[in-house]
Amino acid sequence: MNTVAALAGRVLLAILFIVSGVGKLFDLSGTNAMITAAGLPSGLALPVALFELLGGLAIALGFMTRLFAILFAGFCLLATLLFHRNLADTMQATMALKNLSIAGGFLCLFAHSQMRWSYDSMRLARKGEIATREAEQRTREAELRAARAEGHASALANGQTVPVTDTTYVTATDIDGDGVVDRPRRKWWSVG
Repeated sequence: MNTVAALAGRVLLAILFIVSGVGKLFDLSGTNAMITAAGLPSGLALPVALFELLGGLAIALGFMTRLFAILFAGFCLLATLLFHRNLADTMQATMALKNLSIAGGFLCLFAHSQMRWSYDSMRLARKGEIATREAEQRTREAELRAARAEGHASALANGQTVPVTDTTYVTATDIDGDGVVDRPRRKWWSVG
């Protein structure tokens, strides 16, 4: 049940910014007028609209959740400082509290972002599965080497001749000294 609630909270937070970003994209001149009225430079309407739309989609899909959660928390706090400073006005105070609440929600999402049904958790689960499979493979190879050595030793103890096997040695690099061959990591931008 906690997973469903966390997913619903993440999607509901994202919907707010997806809808807001689409609204800003369809009314760039109005958004630009609002931004310049607050004393900010013109031309920020498109970047803000794209940030809200793309960031909202990333949050909804669970892609780079922690990064976008902290960016949106800062965005909400900055919007409160720039656009809702007049706390004597009831409407401005309500909007400031709304932004503070949304920032709090994003900070909670930042703290608890590794949940099921997100791209980030699927990536971590897959990484764990690969590590488990590699550990099992190393165990099987070690058991096979031990069985061969045991068979070789028992054959020699019984006076039997043991065929010489052509063993090829491969130089392996173990930088961190954990007994596991270190492989160069594939860069995220490389293909294949």
